[in-house]
Amino acid sequence: MPDLSYGDDAEAAANAAAVNALRSSVMRLSRRLKHQRVDESLSPTEMSVLGTLARCGSATPGELARKEHVQPPSMTRIVALLEAKGLVRLEPHPDDRRQKVVSRTELADAMLEESRRKRNAWLAALAEGLDEDEWARLRAAAPVLEKLAHL
Repeated sequence: MPDLSYGDDAEAAANAAAVNALRSSVMRLSRRLKHQRVDESLSPTEMSVLGTLARCGSATPGELARKEHVQPPSMTRIVALLEAKGLVRLEPHPDDRRQKVVSRTELADAMLEESRRKRNAWLAALAEGLDEDEWARLRAAAPVLEKLAHL
């Protein structure tokens, strides 16, 4: 694993510049991707909860709150909004009658798939502006960015 904080002054400056450029470009691209939404009535947080359910499977509101880094009362409100929109359902917890388990509905799955399709198409259109070498480097970087996203 590289140690980006050490090295000679030139190397340290180059590393700092690279980290800054990566942060800035990832944030800008993320914001632009968030605007490529299928359902404008859902907040980015609501979409994130649905995405977490799609990646991780059913969960209790408490587990979702931890994964989404929000307070449990906030997650309770988010789940209630998603349930009212028909995007999640609450089911009894198999081991703890005091708890509920939140699951996606077919409507949520369809909406997530359409959202993925729209965002992929938007990103593919952007990528068409790259030359072959840039596209090859971006394809090679994708697994590294994926790893960073999950560290």
